[in-house]
Amino acid sequence: MKFGKNICILNVGGTKYAFTREVIKDFPLRRVSRLHSCSSEKEVLEVCDDYDRERNEFFFDRHSEAFVFIMLYVRSGKLRFVPQMCELSFYNEMIYWGLESSHLEFCCQRRLEDRMSDTYTYFSEEDIKAEVESRGEEDQVTRFASEGGNARWLERMRRTFEEPASSVAAQILASVSVVFVIMSMVILCASTLPDWDTAKNNTVEEHRIIEAVCIGWFTAECIVRFIVSRDKCEFVCCPLNIIDLLAITPYYVSVAVTALTGENPQLQRAGVTLRVLRMMRIFWLIKLARHFLGLQTLGLTLRRCYREMVMLLVFVFVAMAIFSALAQLLEHGLDLETSNEDYASIPAACWWVIISMTTVGYGDMYPITIPGRVLGGVCVVSGIVLLALPITFIYHSFVQCYHELKFRSARCVRSLSSEFLN
Repeated sequence: MKFGKNICILNVGGTKYAFTREVIKDFPLRRVSRLHSCSSEKEVLEVCDDYDRERNEFFFDRHSEAFVFIMLYVRSGKLRFVPQMCELSFYNEMIYWGLESSHLEFCCQRRLEDRMSDTYTYFSEEDIKAEVESRGEEDQVTRFASEGGNARWLERMRRTFEEPASSVAAQILASVSVVFVIMSMVILCASTLPDWDTAKNNTVEEHRIIEAVCIGWFTAECIVRFIVSRDKCEFVCCPLNIIDLLAITPYYVSVAVTALTGENPQLQRAGVTLRVLRMMRIFWLIKLARHFLGLQTLGLTLRRCYREMVMLLVFVFVAMAIFSALAQLLEHGLDLETSNEDYASIPAACWWVIISMTTVGYGDMYPITIPGRVLGGVCVVSGIVLLALPITFIYHSFVQCYHELKFRSARCVRSLSSEFLN
């Protein structure tokens, strides 16, 4: 663009910066340098928010303090976060001006990665979707108006079944689901008692009816959630839904096999397989994480601290390899006449190492030589130290996750209270 004046003024959030045309041409920020290549005022308005031809002033409705730090990067080559400003907000400003995360200092890059990881883990399933939905609210209103009331009804049903805190009805439905989960677990545990097969027929029959009712509820819930889901493929690939399917299917298979073949001895192998699959119903307890803050905190902490968990496993495996090899050598490899048969191999010694490092000590195997006992003491102390190192990071992440989920839960309670009053 052929500027009317040699001086160009950038007005960013009310703060003005004056540059010559030559500086604008080779400016490190891509958005600013694009002004020089604009051939019309229309192209200029695609780059900035407004333009004053008389004063040759370009207006940018952006965060002025963030741009100050970005200008410090232009001058000194070092880019750091603005104090008391959200890392993601500053990152959005960087993207707007044409910068990337690699331009940040290393310490700020780590802060941004941690913040983005936390945000993705915590907000990806609900809050980001809600943000996308709010941005596309006008499009949804138009689509719902064209499709009629069925689309609105399906969306309301989906939120009722998928989001327990979305409404009072969803809260009631979630409570009923929890009751059925607990009943199913009680029946599953009772069926493993020694006196279960010798109990009275009426009692067993009542328990079977209760089990059938629970399975029927879970089946109906899965079918309704599948019908009202937005993406059927995503619903099928969800781990919780896969667990639900694997927990429900064995019941219908066992009923069908019993009805068709009766008590055939040749089906004992299939019966064992069905019993194994039937025990997978215990994973229904994972569904309780939707309704209890403690389980949500635990799951979120494990997802955020996967690096620390991997580091902990690496510490344990390295120590296990070293101490098991030494223990096998000291207890079995040096003196074959008085060798300890419990340490006949390194894999056998690994069991002793893991119970020693975790300070469990079942007493099923222990060293008998003096060097082996000294090694056992070193193994116990090393286990305490190695296990304690990553625990600090996991603890702080657990506290942070708990406060975040507690705040979110309180916000949902306030919304539910207002809905109930209305």
